[in-house]
Amino acid sequence: MLTPEGFRALHRRGDPFVLPNAWDLASARWLTAQGFPVVGTTSLGVAVAAGLPDGAGRTADETVALAARLTAASIAVTVDVEAGFSDDPAAVAAYVARLAELGVLGVNLEDSDVAGRLVDPALAAAKIAAISAAAPAMFINARTDPFWIHGDAVPEARHEEAVRRGRRYLAAGATGVFVPGALTTERIAALADEIPAPLNVLVQASVPLAELARAGVARVSTGSLLLRVALGAIEAAAGAVRDGAFTPPPGTPTYDRVASMS
Repeated sequence: MLTPEGFRALHRRGDPFVLPNAWDLASARWLTAQGFPVVGTTSLGVAVAAGLPDGAGRTADETVALAARLTAASIAVTVDVEAGFSDDPAAVAAYVARLAELGVLGVNLEDSDVAGRLVDPALAAAKIAAISAAAPAMFINARTDPFWIHGDAVPEARHEEAVRRGRRYLAAGATGVFVPGALTTERIAALADEIPAPLNVLVQASVPLAELARAGVARVSTGSLLLRVALGAIEAAAGAVRDGAFTPPPGTPTYDRVASMS
């Protein structure tokens, strides 16, 4: 199984690895079987599977339970913990320490709140510092959200805020920085140049991995994309069956192949 040192070594500027995001044991096993050395969890997937809202700090128990199932299955995983499920840095650190005890390699910690606002960077930095002290081997991927939630802000202002926050989080003990959003490759390259740590971005529509590599990216996450693609495929197949004209698309796994994953 991948070690914390091995996980850190995957993060190479200009040679990004793809981190697919799973939402349950089945999806994680399926992705691991495709050769991905590590998977992430998606908070949207965990929340939807539990019938709870995403980003509301209500899936702490479900997130730990999924992490326990994945690590018990010897699946290397980094976990999306939203904003840490608390505004108390000590409580966030204790929560992440539980994940470390399970063998989780990393966490993704965001700096926006339930209302969709950027939090005080001092609070986010305090959470990171507490995690770093409580679980020193944990890869702390500090997610900063200016491009995610400030839809009316000019790109330059968002950029400056993302860089400012990213650097502050690194100084507090973060290992890498995640800047989600639909970004141009020029913007990504500038972020990679100005943030002195492995840069994580979401997969960008129609942008090849090689182009993200040239921009200096170290990690590319799928976020909720795979879940949404799966749900879209379910919708299309069920609708076609209902309408009486369904043929499984090429590549549809057989029953035996799926059953062999259990």
